[in-house]
Amino acid sequence: MSATASRETTVGEGDFRTLMSLFPTGVAVIGTLDDTRRPWGMTCSSLCSVSLNPPMLLVCVRTGSPTLAALERTGAFSVNLLHDSARDVAELFASGDPDRFRRTAWHLPDAAAGPHLLDAAHAVGDCRVDGVRQAGDHTIVFGRVFRVSVRTGHGRPPLLYGLRRYAAWPTSGSVAEPGRSRPDPAAEE
Repeated sequence: MSATASRETTVGEGDFRTLMSLFPTGVAVIGTLDDTRRPWGMTCSSLCSVSLNPPMLLVCVRTGSPTLAALERTGAFSVNLLHDSARDVAELFASGDPDRFRRTAWHLPDAAAGPHLLDAAHAVGDCRVDGVRQAGDHTIVFGRVFRVSVRTGHGRPPLLYGLRRYAAWPTSGSVAEPGRSRPDPAAEE
């Protein structure tokens, strides 16, 4: 047995939440429609690119979520990437409020996979479900992106979440050290 393995202990939910709070991430709202065309959605920070060819991403959704049930039945969903002025929308869709779609502007363009949040999203990806996998108390949903809509001209940076608070991407300067170029981590994969 390695020295590392002998020191492992059981990590509690609180410790794991603390660990993940130290990893800032973007904020998105996942949207879908049920069989009656009723919109469902939830705030999601568990979003990751998977593949460029085919264009695929994954989202992690709490197992038992009505949004998950609807997107599994319809096989399609939208990923609304929120801008820094959309904190109220992120909080609304994280709240479980059954009237969330009555309280925010949205539309459903022709052939869209799910609701597009008009005023809150700076980009939307429409996806078809390519597979699901149970993982603990969440379900990993793989989405094949078939359309990307980018809202140009609004100039708002992405909304971020980390350290248990919201923030905006810096609009001036760089997140890297001045004068030092950093490689794109996605290019290293």
